[in-house]
Amino acid sequence: MDKTTLTLTPGLTPALGYSLMVGLGLATLLLAIVVKRALVHNTHDFIISNRKIGFGFGVGSVISVWTWSMAVMMTSAMTFEWGLSGLFWFVAPNGLAVMLLIPFTRVLRRKMPNGYTISEFTKSRFNQSGVATSIVTVTMIFGIILEILINLKGASVVMSTVFGLNWSYAAAVGLVSVLIYSYFGGLWTSVMTATINLLMITVPAAIIVSLAFDAVPGGAPAVMQRVGEANPEYLSVLRPEAAAGFGITLAFGIFAAAIADQTFWQKAWSIKAEYVNRTFLWAGALFYPIPIALGVLGFIGIAYGLTVSDIGGDSAAIGPYLISHLGLPFLVVVAYVLMVLAACYSTIDGASSALSSIVAIDIVKRVAPSIAERRLFVLTKLSSLIGGVIALAIVLSGVDFTTLVLTTYALKTSILLPLILAILWPRTNTIGFVGGIVLAILVGMPIRHFYGDLIGTLSIVGISGITVVVGALLKPTRFDYDRLHTAVALDERADDDAPLAAAAQS
Repeated sequence: MDKTTLTLTPGLTPALGYSLMVGLGLATLLLAIVVKRALVHNTHDFIISNRKIGFGFGVGSVISVWTWSMAVMMTSAMTFEWGLSGLFWFVAPNGLAVMLLIPFTRVLRRKMPNGYTISEFTKSRFNQSGVATSIVTVTMIFGIILEILINLKGASVVMSTVFGLNWSYAAAVGLVSVLIYSYFGGLWTSVMTATINLLMITVPAAIIVSLAFDAVPGGAPAVMQRVGEANPEYLSVLRPEAAAGFGITLAFGIFAAAIADQTFWQKAWSIKAEYVNRTFLWAGALFYPIPIALGVLGFIGIAYGLTVSDIGGDSAAIGPYLISHLGLPFLVVVAYVLMVLAACYSTIDGASSALSSIVAIDIVKRVAPSIAERRLFVLTKLSSLIGGVIALAIVLSGVDFTTLVLTTYALKTSILLPLILAILWPRTNTIGFVGGIVLAILVGMPIRHFYGDLIGTLSIVGISGITVVVGALLKPTRFDYDRLHTAVALDERADDDAPLAAAAQS
């Protein structure tokens, strides 16, 4: 296996690349228009789908928004860098993180059945505390913008690697393609297009990876033999340096990304109550085959002796590079690109929908409780466009993909334990909650900067959790979760002209 034999598949022109990006967006736009006419009549429909999402669309949409560019690209990058242990540390926490949402969704769907956002829960939970609510709102918005830009980065990496597109142009075209269709249908569009996109990811992923191994001289056995010869530790699951280098940090980050993410909470409150727990259980379990299948592409990169500089300087490009240079049929390469775009588009769409719910409930309704429904509806839809533009501006700064992901997860980890304890532990109070998040960021993030990801992540988790406990000891209180049941943010009638109810109350 000589890397000099790897050549780009003929016919992968920039024009084709742009056509695929725009074509996928236009096809989804047609569906969005149909969905809007049939199902979206007001803000409530736009941000929560009238709480009528069923089991099938629920599972499909949850898996799809979790199968973002990380699952289809970074999984092969981690395998390329660390071998089998990299694949293990990336894959194992991912599906588990989705299933771990079940105890929290059980509590909030039972105690706060009319909820919309996790910030709204924080407001009711901490006696209308503006500080606590604002911190969570800002954290959620920041996390959503990072989700959007990470997937824009992923789309730009695959398009620049396969088609030679200018990565900044690719990011811009991808963003416009998604935001145009997501603007029309909100969560209903996101759920349906995400489920369709999932079908474009699962089976094609397995077929494409099988064809990739078949294209290598000697097939899978020869690949694994060369991997072992390159470094026997590539075949070890339990490499301590992998766990310390990124594994533990990534695991905490993945758990935080799921629990402290409005994208999931929006789904939790929009799926029919009887299907919520089952949805997250099956979504977590059925997620696993996708990153496992795509992750093993990293072994082919090791077998060929490729380096990061060979593939453009970003390890996330290893999958796209191999698929487009192994001599696979033209249509197989196109199918792979569409698969990656589907993953990126569905996550950007889901994040934009989550952002619109935060803006509607936690910003506009808080500032203007009596705002007219039509005006709220317009502002809600515009928020997704604004968030996308901000994300694009950050992407154009050229930040490294892997660094971006790990930094995002480190920030989300700061809210992990305070939020878990706020949901499950009635003694959690405002002082401990706010102090835990603030200190984790102010103290934990500098520790991470100077002492690395592992020590930094453990410090962030420890500081945030200990502060919540200390706060509970200094000011003993006990919250009655039944108070959450009366929280109401929107009038849920379907009439467009119906006046909205008062702001969220407890």
